Amino acid sequence: MGLDAADEEQPPANLNPDVPHIARIYDYWLGGRNNYAADRKVAEEVLAALPITPVSVLANRAFLGRSVHHLAAEAGIRQFLDIGTGLPSANNTHEVAQRAAPTTRVVYVDNDPIVLVHAKALLTSSPQGTTTYIEADLRNPDIILKKAATTLDLTQPVGLMLVAILHCVTDEDNPYEIVTTLLNAIPPGSHLILSHPASDIVAEEVRMASTRMNTSMAEKVTFRSHEQVLRFFDGLELLEPGLVPTTQWRPEPGADTTPMPVWAGIARKP
Repeated sequence: MGLDAADEEQPPANLNPDVPHIARIYDYWLGGRNNYAADRKVAEEVLAALPITPVSVLANRAFLGRSVHHLAAEAGIRQFLDIGTGLPSANNTHEVAQRAAPTTRVVYVDNDPIVLVHAKALLTSSPQGTTTYIEADLRNPDIILKKAATTLDLTQPVGLMLVAILHCVTDEDNPYEIVTTLLNAIPPGSHLILSHPASDIVAEEVRMASTRMNTSMAEKVTFRSHEQVLRFFDGLELLEPGLVPTTQWRPEPGADTTPMPVWAGIARKP
């Protein structure tokens, strides 16, 4: 699946198709075509170590949909800051949110140039709402906040989304400090939607998968335990059922709740 660089549209000038990127690797696992041979090689290596990866990735997308719907339909959130959005897929944040509340404003953030190329697929806002895109890195939260403030009213509650992105921030880059900076910039009543690959569910397979990713990718990944992920919610009010595998966060009736190796939760800023 996917196309070789020679067969695709000319990639952006600042994109090297020979260097794998997590957004395009996830695109491959989701069955997308916006990936290159280098991305597919890493993706297949991870699949060999952790065969449930595509199911887990789909479960993470389903969690995103349920969590955004909850905030838009039940918690009254009308603006979202989605950092690490990745390539367009089914039920993107603005689609879910604007179905429930058409006036919702959404700002997407990613650091992969190919995501910007395909951003037009994300920028199909409802007439009443707004959807914009920022090319930026999570490790620069002040830049993200400054740019987001041109679309979002940061004096009003925000749905801050860090869905399957913080594992791309190593401990040396201070992920907890980054999350604190983002949360400090938004008011009480805001919510944090967070999911994070787990180091302590099917631990040996996950360890092998992360090792293979870190061997092949310039940007390293860090999978974290339940205790480590829970720290991101310090000072917040965690919504029921707490920090659980993605499949177990308020599942749809009859859904498969087999634990996937990704922790997920939502919390409110008091």
